[in-house]
Amino acid sequence: MKTRALTVSLAVLAALLLVAGACGSDEDAVAPEPPAAAPAAEPAPAPEPPAPASEPAPAPEPVAEPPAAPEPAAAPPPAAAGVPADAGRFVYASPFPWVDLDPSSAFSAEHLVLQNVYETLTRFNPPGSAELLSPGLATSWESNEDATFWTFNLRDGVTFHDGAPFNAEAVRASLQRTIDLGLGAAFIFLPVESMEVVDDLTINFRLLWPAPMDLVLSSTFAAYIMSPDSVTQDATWFNDGNGAGTGPYTIASLSPSENVILTAYEDYWGGWSDGQFSEVEMRLVEDPVLAEQLVRSGDADFTFNLPFDVYPALETDTDLSVVRGVSMTNLFGMLNNVRLSPEVREALVLSFPYEDVVNNLYGGEATRATGPIPRTIWGSLDDSNLPQTDLARAAATLEAAGVSDLTLTYSYDVGEVEQEQIGEVWKALLATIGVELVLEPLTWDARWAIAQGDPAEAQDIYTMFWYPSYVTPTDFLYSLYRSEELPFFGLSYYKNPEFDALLDTADATSGTDTDAAAEMFRQAQQILVDDDVAVFMLDVPAVSVIRSDIEGYVPNPAYANVVWFYDLRRS
Repeated sequence: MKTRALTVSLAVLAALLLVAGACGSDEDAVAPEPPAAAPAAEPAPAPEPPAPASEPAPAPEPVAEPPAAPEPAAAPPPAAAGVPADAGRFVYASPFPWVDLDPSSAFSAEHLVLQNVYETLTRFNPPGSAELLSPGLATSWESNEDATFWTFNLRDGVTFHDGAPFNAEAVRASLQRTIDLGLGAAFIFLPVESMEVVDDLTINFRLLWPAPMDLVLSSTFAAYIMSPDSVTQDATWFNDGNGAGTGPYTIASLSPSENVILTAYEDYWGGWSDGQFSEVEMRLVEDPVLAEQLVRSGDADFTFNLPFDVYPALETDTDLSVVRGVSMTNLFGMLNNVRLSPEVREALVLSFPYEDVVNNLYGGEATRATGPIPRTIWGSLDDSNLPQTDLARAAATLEAAGVSDLTLTYSYDVGEVEQEQIGEVWKALLATIGVELVLEPLTWDARWAIAQGDPAEAQDIYTMFWYPSYVTPTDFLYSLYRSEELPFFGLSYYKNPEFDALLDTADATSGTDTDAAAEMFRQAQQILVDDDVAVFMLDVPAVSVIRSDIEGYVPNPAYANVVWFYDLRRS
C-alpha cells in the first residue's frame, strides 16, 4: 500500500508547479521548471505588516504558477441547510486500510476518509484550474513581501460536528497540537515561529524563514482543523471512530478491517441540496478482483488500483467510466544499505526490467521514473541518464565483487498485483545471473514490523508508493532518504551527511530562489542515484473507475485518490 513518512524535517516549501490537463496518462506530463523567485526582501528587525494580495492572473498552460499572495475566488453561496433527500449510499471500494485516523498524525491512506471529515484553510486546485488555490476554512489571505508574515481571514458561521464554533483559536490549537506531537507530516510547519489569534476570524503566522503558508495549509496531511475538545484527545480516541471536524461528513461507525460509514453533517456550512449523498461507505477491498466485480455489479461506485490489463474491458462497459488523471505518485524499491553492498545494489539497478514493466505490466500507461521525484513535480531529474536493463553488466559487477549464491527478499503488500508481477519478472531475470529473489507478500502491519526492526535482519528490497503531502521535492527527499537514527520510512537505511547538508540548503533556498533550489534538489537526487539507494521503477499513472451515473468527480493529483463526496450526485 501507499505509505507515508513519520518524521520531522527542515522543510522550507517552494513554489508549486502543476501540469495542467485533467485527462491523459502520466506519459503526457512533462516536469515543469519552477518560476524564478523574486529576490528576497532586506531583513528587518520585525516583519512588515502584510500588504493586500493582488488579484492572481489566470494560470498559464501547461503549468499553474502560484502568485506570491493569491487573492482567492469568492466561495459559492451555501445551499439550504439540512440533510439532503436520500440519494442512496455511495460506496468507495478502497484497496488500502486506514491505520491512523488521528488528523495530526495520519500519514497513510487515511486521507481518503479524513478529507471528507476535516477541512483545511485552503485547497489546492486540480489541473486546468484558473487559480492555484481555493478558499477552504479561510476566505482570504495575504503576506508581507518576503512571505515571513501571513494573515488568514476565516470563514464565519462554521461549526464543528460537536457543535463548537469554528474560530481562530481552534485553528491555532489544532495546528499547535500537530506541531507538538511532531508526527506524520508535522514537518510542514517547521518554518512557523508563532501563531497569533487577532480576533475570532483572523489569525497571523510569523515564520522563521520565507514559506508559502497558503500552500502549506492546503496539505493532504497535518493541516486539518479539529474541534477544541478533539484537540485534547489522544490517538486511541480518534482511532475508535471519534472526532469532530468541520467537513460535510461525520464518522458514524468504524470497523478498521471492514469499513467506515460516513453520514452527512446536517449543519455543514456549505449547506445541502437534494441529490447529494447523505451516507457513504468506505469499504476495505484489498482483493482487486473483488473490487472489479463490485464496481461492475454496482455494489461499489468507485475504486482504483486495479490491474492495468482490465481497463480496456472496463472501458467497453457503458455503466462505468475509466478516469485518467495527472499523477504525482511514484513506485520504487528501497534497497537495504545495511545488508547490501554497493556492488549488489548496482547490480540490482542494472537488472531491473524497466521497459518491460512500463510497457507490459502497466500497459504503456506508466512512465519511466527519472529519479526519486516524479517528473510532474518541479525539481525532478530529466530523462537524459535513465538506467537501462543490462544483465551482462550486472553479472560482471557481482563477479568482480566476488558475490555468488545470493538470495534476496522482495517485500510487497498483499493484493498489490503489479508489485507481485514486477517481482515475478525481476525474479526470472535475476535467476539468469545466479541471484535468487524470494517474493514476500505480507500485510501492511507484518511488513512494517519487519522493516522497523534491525536493518541487518530486515528485507532486502521494500517496495513503496509515495505522493507528497503537498507538492514539494522536500517531501520525497527528506522523508525517505535523509539520515535518521531510527528510520521510519527511510527503509533504505541510508545515511549520507553530504546529501543531508545539500537537501537542507535546498530547503532553505527554495523560499527565495526556486531556480537555485531546483538545481540543488537535482544534485541531491543525483547523489541518491549514484549511490543506488533504491530502484526507481516508475511514475504511477492515475487511473480510477467510477459508475457512469455519478456526476461531479474530478481527480486531483495533490490529493491522491481522494473523492470529495459532497461534490457528487447520482444522475
